[in-house]
Amino acid sequence: MNEEIVLQLKNIRKEYPGVVALKDVSLELRKGEILALIGENGAGKSTLIKTCSGAVIPTSGKIIVDGQEFTSMTPQLAAEHGIAIIYQEFNNIGELSAAENLFLGHPIRKGIVIDKAAMEREAASEFAKLHIDIDPKALVKNLTVGYQQMIEIAKAVHQNAKILIMDEPSAPLTSVEVEHMFEVVKLLRSQGVSIVYISHRLEEIFALTDRIVVLRDGSYIDTLITKETNIGELIHLMVGRDLTESYPPRKDCIDPSKIVLELKDVCGNGDENISIQVCKGEIFGLGGLVGAGRTELAEMIFGSARKESGQILLNGKEIHPKHPRDAIDFGIALVPEDRKRHGVLLTNSIRNNINMPIYERISRIGKINSKIERENAEKYREALEIKTPTVQQLVKNLSGGNQQKVILAKWLAANCELIIFDEPTRGIDVGAKYEIYKLMNSLVEAGKTILLISSEMEELMGMSDRIAVLSEGHLTGTLEKADFSQDTIMVYASKAVKKEVV
Repeated sequence: MNEEIVLQLKNIRKEYPGVVALKDVSLELRKGEILALIGENGAGKSTLIKTCSGAVIPTSGKIIVDGQEFTSMTPQLAAEHGIAIIYQEFNNIGELSAAENLFLGHPIRKGIVIDKAAMEREAASEFAKLHIDIDPKALVKNLTVGYQQMIEIAKAVHQNAKILIMDEPSAPLTSVEVEHMFEVVKLLRSQGVSIVYISHRLEEIFALTDRIVVLRDGSYIDTLITKETNIGELIHLMVGRDLTESYPPRKDCIDPSKIVLELKDVCGNGDENISIQVCKGEIFGLGGLVGAGRTELAEMIFGSARKESGQILLNGKEIHPKHPRDAIDFGIALVPEDRKRHGVLLTNSIRNNINMPIYERISRIGKINSKIERENAEKYREALEIKTPTVQQLVKNLSGGNQQKVILAKWLAANCELIIFDEPTRGIDVGAKYEIYKLMNSLVEAGKTILLISSEMEELMGMSDRIAVLSEGHLTGTLEKADFSQDTIMVYASKAVKKEVV
């Protein structure tokens, strides 16, 4: 590995009112290496990388790029020194073509007219260099998430990025797309690009990186050579304790005589003839590949998508949720896959988010009982250990794991009986995952019922009591706990569904 240092962060400190987000953190990035940056949600990873891009101004410390020293960066300064960041939320514009997105902000012109043909030729050349098969004329909104990410990478390379920082790049991708992304990242390393790779998926860290920097609670903990460490050591460094089990033990609290949720031949939103029964106190898993129809089914149960036919029964009574408000009134909650778009109001306070479903209940003559509102928020902040100095904190300032806890808090406040978890730990670190699992266990032990959608096979098998597998909008099999195996689930998940010929 090249020993040339291309980026140094020295004693970076960032203070916000009431919070120290970074406590004198230092690290070094070498030319042509992939350096992992790991830590629990709230450890300071995102804040640290944003100091490199100019999105966050450090309270103190130094940023040294190619020997030049800065007390802070700006986006323009970062770009001039070859620093590019690919965030989880892409900056592409869906209505524009792949080529137009590649040249966003600096189009090729012929006189005063934008030369689309030249941009398409140049884009094709850039994509070919990275072994990416994308039609430069294709609208970005019609491309898969994987290809949209490749455009972001190509954009950074086209702008001569020498330091590429990738924040949870695999979170929205399928396994095939992740493999392709790995190939591109390794190609960039071979070309001398230095990469900071942030991921909660520790198996990726071992497959891809050269060294690992661990942060915890805003502090630098250690730097390790990847091939000389193991998952157990990393978890201990990240969370400050040993997690002896991946999934916490749970009491058997299923009551098979009480069917909380029953679907009878439910059709709609891309699904056909789905029939399942979910018992009180059960964690019932929904498995399947991306696009199998699991989220679509959850949307019909929650009233955010229309059911065309069939029956949805809650505690033996047929319900017709036509809007999420109806479902909430019935006692159904949804923890959505995309928490930032559908789960929380990012620009509102924790207090406001937690009380959102119950404002009618705690209001009289249009006036909110602020005492109950405050006590309620504090109760669930404490119960779920949401890391914040105050419940007045805006949710957008919380880590991903703590945002997820705010969503859970609002449904606990609403006292919902059936809680649908759609990819509940996506983008959440291993320590926070364990806390979410413990919370799920406590919910069913308290008599709640959970419908769990997860694309992580281990999570699905580790947390579910039974698993129904969907493929192309059809139910292809239901497995008891004793029959769980990755191979069996994958057989059902990839099962070809025979269409009747009329």
